[in-house]
Amino acid sequence: MKSRHYTIPVFVPEEACPNQCVFCNQRRIAGAECAPSVEEVISKVDEHLLTIPADGEVEIGFFGGNFTGIPIKEQQAYLESVQSYILSGRVQGIRLSTRPDYITKEILDFLEKYHVTSIELGAQSLDDEVLKLAGRGHSVTEVQEASRMIKQQGFSLGLQMMIGLPGDTAEKSLFTAKEIIRLGADCTRIYPTLVIKNTELEQLYLEGTYQPLPLEDAIQRVAEIVPLFIDAGVKILRIGLHPSEGLLDRTSLVAGPFEVAFGEMVFSEIWKQIFSFLVYPNVRRNLITVTTANGMRNPAIGYKAMNKAMLLESFRKVVFIESPDLKGFEYHVDTV
Repeated sequence: MKSRHYTIPVFVPEEACPNQCVFCNQRRIAGAECAPSVEEVISKVDEHLLTIPADGEVEIGFFGGNFTGIPIKEQQAYLESVQSYILSGRVQGIRLSTRPDYITKEILDFLEKYHVTSIELGAQSLDDEVLKLAGRGHSVTEVQEASRMIKQQGFSLGLQMMIGLPGDTAEKSLFTAKEIIRLGADCTRIYPTLVIKNTELEQLYLEGTYQPLPLEDAIQRVAEIVPLFIDAGVKILRIGLHPSEGLLDRTSLVAGPFEVAFGEMVFSEIWKQIFSFLVYPNVRRNLITVTTANGMRNPAIGYKAMNKAMLLESFRKVVFIESPDLKGFEYHVDTV
């Protein structure tokens, strides 16, 4: 049986970002006000390892800022602080997030020396107009070049994307997803744009020049993208922002499609579209058995069992089972 994967997250908020993106207030999103000390990093790793099975596949992730842009001595201190876990075999690698314009051959050589295995780039969009309006400060070309270098040097590549940024459209989001696949990403994260307090986007929203996506539109847009990644073998690490305290109690959130179960709702919508042709108005058959790939049974049943309820309109009994012979959104239906 394949070992379960665990990532121990260490948030380094707003460290070394050369500019402030219109949507970003990392301190509120990450729930932290300052970068952690080396001692805090070690304590956090030790705390997490107590809850992780000995046979688990573990990585330490430095998230939340522009890791390769912080002073080299600080990078070195963070990376050196966790080397003992890697050398002992308790942790298998290090993951970090950074900006595409802070990747060079020298930087990659340095990261490789310290057993960094995965690099995630905040691409956000692969449309230059959207990047400019978002205040990203880098171009599509820089994302492409950084991705090429990362893959060429043997790192696992992650490309994060956002939907609903200023200037974004459904077509541009779909294009970004296809480009992420073309660039050879091993994994991705998909975030809907939220309006967070104390950001430039909040001002644009209050002025009426920016309107976030309604929840249903955001779900539909991501539902169109997810099957592309799954078919291409790009692992989706997350859909939707992590529900930090500031989002859960709405003290940080001004507007936008935030739901704790956003990812679940997206998968539910995909299966709803798949099953829609099985619903027959004014017809009630006895039984439908739906077979899905392993891990897809609950998403097929749907958020709050909505898809099962839909099928019960046309069938007296609905059964969902899983099969290792299927993958992704493949399914088989038997009806009586």
